[in-house]
Amino acid sequence: MEDIFKVFSGLFSESGILGFFADGGWKFAVMIGIACILLYLAIVKKFEPLLLLPIAFGMLLTNLPGAGLFHEEIFAGGHVHWNELAAGGGLIDYLYLGVKLGIYPSLIFLGVGAMTDFGPLIANPKSLLLGAAAQVGIFLAFLGARLILGYDMGLAASIGIIGGADGPTAIFVTSRLAPEKLGSIAIAAYSYMALVPVIQPPFMKLLTTKKERAIVMKQLRPVSKTERIVFPIVVTIAVALLVPSAAALVGMLMLGNLIRECGVTERLSKTAQNELCNIVTIFLGISVGATATAGSFLQWETLGILLMGIMAFIFGTVGGLLLAKLMNLISGGKINPLIGSAGVSAVPMAARVSQVVGQKENPGNFLLMHAMGPNVAGVIGSAIAAGVFLSMFAG
Repeated sequence: MEDIFKVFSGLFSESGILGFFADGGWKFAVMIGIACILLYLAIVKKFEPLLLLPIAFGMLLTNLPGAGLFHEEIFAGGHVHWNELAAGGGLIDYLYLGVKLGIYPSLIFLGVGAMTDFGPLIANPKSLLLGAAAQVGIFLAFLGARLILGYDMGLAASIGIIGGADGPTAIFVTSRLAPEKLGSIAIAAYSYMALVPVIQPPFMKLLTTKKERAIVMKQLRPVSKTERIVFPIVVTIAVALLVPSAAALVGMLMLGNLIRECGVTERLSKTAQNELCNIVTIFLGISVGATATAGSFLQWETLGILLMGIMAFIFGTVGGLLLAKLMNLISGGKINPLIGSAGVSAVPMAARVSQVVGQKENPGNFLLMHAMGPNVAGVIGSAIAAGVFLSMFAG
């Protein structure tokens, strides 16, 4: 009987249950609760489920006491301590290398490029200006986080990138500039992306008149196959020369689009759009979620990240709308200002919001293709902004 008691006593002492009763053990319970809430939002409310679900489950795994799947000390100081990793790394430690080395976000961009039609942007190059204007939210949030909240340059830049409404870009920047806050930044970025249909419409209606929202835009010109093939090549060369730090993201985005448009790599295009993108999404989500440990997430800084993140998103939406209003004025009323809000790079959700709001004022109005131009430009713009921050602040 005594031997049986020792066996069960040993099993209990080796279990993770005791972790909840240790000093600070309540934090594990809180983080598990937060993870379950995020799982509910992903599954029931369908908030960006493709990434929020693996992120939430990664958070759940990393906060189970004793599981030993992720070790923050291996990546302490923003560096990979290879000796410690070789000595006893967990499953997620190895998966996280894809985030730390910038592999997963770049592969996600490859898939996004393969899934996206750049035709509306090529047909209306002025859309680039709207995509650029929407990036004002990135830099305003960066200044706010730095000057108002007093965050260091790396964290402020990482918070600013949330304003681009591009999760992989936010992860790419944060993994280099503020890796200890990667979980918080990613959760904020994807949560706000999921809330695009809720966040944007009030500002779209506030800053535009009923007459402006009802403007019907002229149909876009057809784009030749040659233009579609030349465009990604030219953009890659231009961006890589001007902002080398953005070459990884923009280069993979353009490679994916070239695979789509060239007409001779259909198998590669389908793989990039489906199998590759899905596999990388799972690994990326679990790895990023695992960084949201109790010690790094349950801090006052996290509230600042959430606050400045939503402000970055709002500023980006407003910046695109205001420039679109100006362009409408200059063009003599030919541009519907609603397409400016699509300059944030939540593809294609932001473009769809422009379409929905426009059709409420004029059921015969079809803005989707017009809004896709600024939308695609926003993806490129956020990647360039990320490159600027990395060139300025990456050690």
